[in-house]
Amino acid sequence: MKLSLLSLLLVLMAGTFVCVNYYSYVFARTVIGKVVDVQNVLQPTTIIQGNQTGKLPGQIFSFAIAIMDDKGEIVTASSEDRQWAVVQKGQCAEAKFFPYPPWALSKSGTYFGARLLKLNECK
Repeated sequence: MKLSLLSLLLVLMAGTFVCVNYYSYVFARTVIGKVVDVQNVLQPTTIIQGNQTGKLPGQIFSFAIAIMDDKGEIVTASSEDRQWAVVQKGQCAEAKFFPYPPWALSKSGTYFGARLLKLNECK
C-alpha cells in the first residue's frame, strides 16, 4: 500500500516537473495551411545597437507569422528562425507553434518560436 502510494506520488511529481519545465514543447501545436502573411519585424535601432563582438543581434531575424489552417483559423506567432525569410504569402506551410505557459499571464494564450517544418506551393 505504501509502496504504491509512493510510486503514485513520484509519477505525479515527475509529470508536474515535465509539464512546468517543458510546457511549450509538451503542448506544441502543429499547423498546416496557407501562409497569410510573414513580416520581418526589423526595427531601425536593431542594427545601430549591435554589440561589439561583430555578431548580428537576433532581432534582425525576427518574424511575425500568420498561417490559416483548413478550418479557417489564423494562427499567429513570433519567431527568430531565419527559415521564415524565404517564406512568401500564399505558399503552404507546416509549422510547429509553441505556446506560452498559462502562468506567463501577459502572454498566455499566444505562441512564440514558430518553427518551419515544411514549405511548398499550394495546390
